[in-house]
Amino acid sequence: MEIGFLGLGIMGKAMAMNLLKHGFKVTVWNRTLSKCDELVEHGASMGETPAQVIKKCKYTIAMLSDPCAALSVVFDKDGVLEQICEGKGYIDMSTVDAETSLKINQAITGKGGRFVEGPVSGSKKPAEDGQLIILAAGDKSLFDETVPAFDVLGKKSFYLGQVGNGAKMKLVVNMVMGSMMNAFSEGLVLADKSGLSSDTLLDILDLGAMTNPMFKGKGPSMNKSSYPPAFPLKHQQKDMRLALALGDENAVAMPVAAAANEAFKKARSMGLGDLDFSAVIEAVKFSRE
Repeated sequence: MEIGFLGLGIMGKAMAMNLLKHGFKVTVWNRTLSKCDELVEHGASMGETPAQVIKKCKYTIAMLSDPCAALSVVFDKDGVLEQICEGKGYIDMSTVDAETSLKINQAITGKGGRFVEGPVSGSKKPAEDGQLIILAAGDKSLFDETVPAFDVLGKKSFYLGQVGNGAKMKLVVNMVMGSMMNAFSEGLVLADKSGLSSDTLLDILDLGAMTNPMFKGKGPSMNKSSYPPAFPLKHQQKDMRLALALGDENAVAMPVAAAANEAFKKARSMGLGDLDFSAVIEAVKFSRE
């Protein structure tokens, strides 16, 4: 199976590399073309534009940073819409709002193509290990045809029905994750300021009902003020903002998520946006100085 891949950031690069390692033919594109070089060294072909990739490949996956980037790749000059047609499928795995997914779906299907949204739960390490959780919605036949690729990229793929449902589910998942990270940060800071060992707190949490991979994986580096970006903080704050908008749309009160969003915004204002989202703890520390 030949797959086009648009977007080679932290997630996209790892995902495209996994496809190559499992024998897929992959044609890649990134806005900064030099980011394609490592994939090309491992056997990928490179397209000069999104349109070139779409023209060459029956199936194309996009993994882009935000709704603006997702729309730009589709609608701009030399974009997806210039070559999408009957017989071709477009799978957007970016985390966007449902409105953006619906707009892309309408454009793709209007040209005769098929569309699936497939945002993923998981960050850099799960992407490298092929352990993502794929939250797909849209054209069922396209979903079924691309399951072999999804099986390489993730440990489980969920088909959620109509376009928009994947985007909504991803925002709910990331809203919970961001709220948990903010509460976790407050706990670590509170323990430290109370004269307790935050390392001991990690041990206690790991033995109780609140144990989870995020606390276990992020806690030790947070205690060392180290935040190598697996999932950039600026993207987590974007997802909190989009989730809160979804809450407004559905008249759901979300005071915990709203408070967490303020902490992530504060961290962004401190210049931490490109660090891992666990760097939100620095905003918590700042608020207590």
